[in-house]
Order: sequence, then structure tokens, then C-alpha cells
Amino acid sequence: MQPNREELSSPPDGSGQPYSVRVQAAVLAGFLVASFLVAGLGGFSTVDNVDGWYATADKAPWSPPNWLFGPVWTLLYTAMAVAAWLVWRKRAPKTRPALTAYAVQLGLNLAWTPVFFGLYPAMGTAALWLAMAIIVALIAAVTVTVLYFGPISRTAGLLLLPYIAWLVFASTLNWWAAVHN
Repeated sequence: MQPNREELSSPPDGSGQPYSVRVQAAVLAGFLVASFLVAGLGGFSTVDNVDGWYATADKAPWSPPNWLFGPVWTLLYTAMAVAAWLVWRKRAPKTRPALTAYAVQLGLNLAWTPVFFGLYPAMGTAALWLAMAIIVALIAAVTVTVLYFGPISRTAGLLLLPYIAWLVFASTLNWWAAVHN
């Protein structure tokens, strides 16, 4: 989807001046770093466990191969960062609550992986049910984020829709693992 002209220029925040290209690039880089920091921290929990307990776990018949998760999450984290950046550069009245919702969902995203993968060896099935509660809260938080982002930047709201779809799919995998392990 091509951004419209409105998406390409920053509206005024009262000063009538758009952000400089340097500031916009720096903030975009910051959002990308934040997203990939969450991804990297989650990776610490999966490294030992994907080939550990998860390799022998009872997985849903519709589970994709493990190699698919990395590319999908890379695209999703990139889209999340770009969406947040699009909202930030609008300087709209609801930008602050929109980015707060974004931060909440990013925190929940960060929490899910260590709970699901990292706590299972210590807590067993209880960790998988706790992860299920987190992913349901995450889906709600991303939905709220979309509802905030959409009116500020249609493109930003749309960029998060594949993320919601993937989370709903991932929640079915989480549910199966909790029920069957």
C-alpha cells in the first residue's frame, strides 16, 4: 500500500514546522531498535528451548515449521516500528495515548516469549496457561493500539492488522500447547 500525500508530510503541531529529515530518521531508527530489542530479548528465551522441551512438545497440527517464525516476526516488528513512527510524526492530539498503547503492547509482547518458552521447564503447563493469558491481553492491547493509530494515520493502523492476525493464530498454537502438554 502506498502512503498518501498526507502520510508523507508531517502536519504542524502548532509551530507549523515539520520534523527535520534527520529527526525523523533518528526517531524511526529508535522505534526499529525498540522493536528489535524486544525481538532479541525474546530470542534469549527461545534459543535453548526451541530445540529443548519445545522440540518434543505436542504441537498443533497446523503449526508452521520453526524456520518460518523468524521471517514473519522480522516483518511484523518492522511494520510495528514504522506504524509507531507514522503516528509519532503526525503530532496529533491523541499521539501520546496512541504511543502509550503501543508501549503497553510492546511490553506484553516482550513478556510472552520468556513465559511461554522460558518458564515451561520450571512451571510446566501453568507457564503455558500464563502465556495464554498474556497473548490474549496482547491481542486486546494491539487492537486498542490500532483503534488509536487508525484515526491518526490510516496506514499505521493498517500496518498493525497482520500483527493482530498473527497473534490470533499464535494464540491457537499457545492454546493447543497448554491443553496438550
